[in-house]
Amino acid sequence: FFGRHPRAMFRRAFAQSAIFRRIPLQLRWGSAKAERDDRFAKLQNEDVDFFKQILPTGVVTDSDQLERYNADWLNQWHGNSQVVLKPSTTQQVSHILSYCNSRRLAVCPQGGNTGLVGGSVPVHDEIIVSLERMRNVIEFDEVSGAITCEAGCVLENLDTYLNERGFAMPLDLGAKGTCQIGGNVATNAGGLRFLRYGSLHQNVLGLKAVLPCGTVIDHMNRLKKDNTG
Repeated sequence: FFGRHPRAMFRRAFAQSAIFRRIPLQLRWGSAKAERDDRFAKLQNEDVDFFKQILPTGVVTDSDQLERYNADWLNQWHGNSQVVLKPSTTQQVSHILSYCNSRRLAVCPQGGNTGLVGGSVPVHDEIIVSLERMRNVIEFDEVSGAITCEAGCVLENLDTYLNERGFAMPLDLGAKGTCQIGGNVATNAGGLRFLRYGSLHQNVLGLKAVLPCGTVIDHMNRLKKDNTG
């Protein structure tokens, strides 16, 4: 398959399939877009005012600044979000999601926005919750080699932090200077060190997460195996 364009291969495979051979087929790469679900509310001025109370300096509504959050890395998929929220604590994320859940406002969480499949940008006008301000290393245990950090930590910064202490991240990517560990974990990123250290999910010991309703679940654990409970 070397030297063949993947889109052409995709079209050819479907055109030659016995199942689809008699069906007129026209594929337009990246053109399909789902219709907006009317069950979700639209953003109002009072919603923005509420977010500004929670995040006095973490609400972006300027159209020029919104542009980079609404477009994916390949500039192929574009959303139409009218606001980006930048929480810096778990509680702020909880308040945001609890409010959005009560108002039926759709949300699009976003990390470093380095994905190549459009999964990190809104489909329509969803509220973007960017985790770029949650970039603190909370703790590092040199005995067990376990690091506790926030989801917005950039992968390269984590690797530099560990290298200074004689350790290394079990993940290395070409986008490491921009991608965030939360997105790496969410997508189970592979990277250059996969064969040596395994998948990223195998290296995650615990998580603290916020559910869509705003509930915080805490499953932090430093042990690879825990027989208690």
